[in-house]
Amino acid sequence: VSPPAGWATADGSSNHQDSVPRSARTYRMTGQFESRFDVASGGELPATVDTGALRRMDAVAYALDESVHIPGTSVRVGLDPTLGFLPAAGDLASAGLSLYLVAEAATLSVSHATLLRMILNVAIDVAGGSLPFVGTLFDSIWKANRRNLRRVLAALAEPNFETQPDTRVGR
Repeated sequence: VSPPAGWATADGSSNHQDSVPRSARTYRMTGQFESRFDVASGGELPATVDTGALRRMDAVAYALDESVHIPGTSVRVGLDPTLGFLPAAGDLASAGLSLYLVAEAATLSVSHATLLRMILNVAIDVAGGSLPFVGTLFDSIWKANRRNLRRVLAALAEPNFETQPDTRVGR
């Protein structure tokens, strides 16, 4: 499997990814931003995008969804399922950290539709994670923050992102 058009692996080679599992691949927009997550979008990020905000979002999404490798498996979990062990307070803390990604996305001027989908992902994460016993398992599988980061990167990489100010926040 090759990276999407306009993308390269973190080390710049195309053969590197053949030996690396898909979940461990890191793609970057050529000359722009490197993410730990595989993003299925083809375009390049506009030069005006705040890459510092993207790096912060990437760090938060990684910490919440995939920062801990479970030994003997290919499974990664983050702080989100761990916080779920604290009844109510853990779910609220996780929701607050997840909403940080939505706030950063709004400052990057993604569309209202993208922001609403991100909020829906967070709501599903909170609702599923708050279920007794199965909530921790749900949080381990439903990685809302990774999904939201992918959604933001895909929205920013759209060819018409710079030409649709009427559908975006803050423009």
